[in-house]
Amino acid sequence: MPGEPQEDCLFCKIAAGQVPATIVRETETTLAFQDINPQAPVHILVIPKAHYANAGELAAGAPELAADVLRETEAVAKEQKLDAHRTVFNTGAGAGQTVFHAHAHVLGGRGLEWPPG
Repeated sequence: MPGEPQEDCLFCKIAAGQVPATIVRETETTLAFQDINPQAPVHILVIPKAHYANAGELAAGAPELAADVLRETEAVAKEQKLDAHRTVFNTGAGAGQTVFHAHAHVLGGRGLEWPPG
C-alpha cells in the first residue's frame, strides 16, 4: 500500500536506520544520503520516508510530500555549494530506476550538458 514501509525495500530500510547510509540531511519527512554509485562528483539521493514506488505515485498520493522532496533537493544543492545542479527522477526500469521507492537524484560538481552522455 502506498505510504506504508515495504519489508523488501532498500530505501525503506535506510529510512528506518536498518541499513547504513552516508546521510547528509534529514527532515521529519525526508532523508538525503550519498549515492553508493555516484554519476557526478556530487550525487545525493533525496527520498520521502514514506514508501511510494515512483515520482508519479508520490505526486498523486502525497503532493505535500512530493513538495518536501523537491524542497530538500534545493537545500542539498545549497548545502553542497553547487552553482548548478540537476534533479532527476527515474521512473521505471527502462528509465534506470533500480530501487522502486521514489527518489530524486541531485547531481552536480561538474558540467552537466544535455543530452547526457
